[in-house]
Amino acid sequence: MLAIAGLGPTELIIIVLVIVLLFGATKLPQLAKSLGQSKRAFREGLEEAEREGRKEVKE
Repeated sequence: MLAIAGLGPTELIIIVLVIVLLFGATKLPQLAKSLGQSKRAFREGLEEAEREGRKEVKE
C-alpha cells in the first residue's frame, strides 16, 4: 500500500491532522503557495546556473 519513508496511512493521516491544527485550515493554502513559489525560484536559479556554465564552457 501507500508507504512513504516507512510511514503507513495511519501515521500520514496523523501528521496531516497535526499540520492542520498547527497552521490552521486558512493558512495552509498560503503556505502551499509560498512553497510552490520558492520551488519555482530555486528551479529557475538552477537553470540559470546551468546556462551560464554551458556558456563558459563554450568560450
